[in-house]
Amino acid sequence: MTIEVSNESGIDVSEEELISVARFVIGKMDVNPAAELSMLLLDTAAMADLHMRWMDLPGPTDVMSFPMDELEPGGRPDAPEPGPSMLGDIVLCPEFAAKQAADAGHTLGQELALLTVHGVLHLLGYDHAEPDEEKEMFALQRELLEEWVADQVQAYHQDRQSQKDQRLLDKSRYFDELNHGDTP
Repeated sequence: MTIEVSNESGIDVSEEELISVARFVIGKMDVNPAAELSMLLLDTAAMADLHMRWMDLPGPTDVMSFPMDELEPGGRPDAPEPGPSMLGDIVLCPEFAAKQAADAGHTLGQELALLTVHGVLHLLGYDHAEPDEEKEMFALQRELLEEWVADQVQAYHQDRQSQKDQRLLDKSRYFDELNHGDTP
């Protein structure tokens, strides 16, 4: 899976985190691993221009999605494997997202992770124009985000444990060398 991020927003964000959450969601949704995704981060003026041009709505917004090839999650088990395809583009506006994050009481990183999940789901054909669609999409969005966060926490703890184990091993080797008369 190829995920490219281009940050033209002027705001420092963790591109690794955006890639991580996008890759996680795409994997969970059974999208072909050869699919490609492009993410663009813009300032409010550029996002307002896109918002007006594509949605005919004034002012900036938090996220916009532009699907390329029609991909759907899953598929028939006996269907031939599709070749690589371009999933689409997700455009994020960190400055706009920062205001939403402050209002919601969480960090910009958390808001951008949420918006990335939201954007990927739009690329896969999910929408929230109707109440039943909104309920389905937002429930899936919440579930995927919670799973990704749990995965990140587990990876963090595994990494910390590995570091502790390595320090302990290093100490035991030092004492082994002392006990055998070797110099460290």
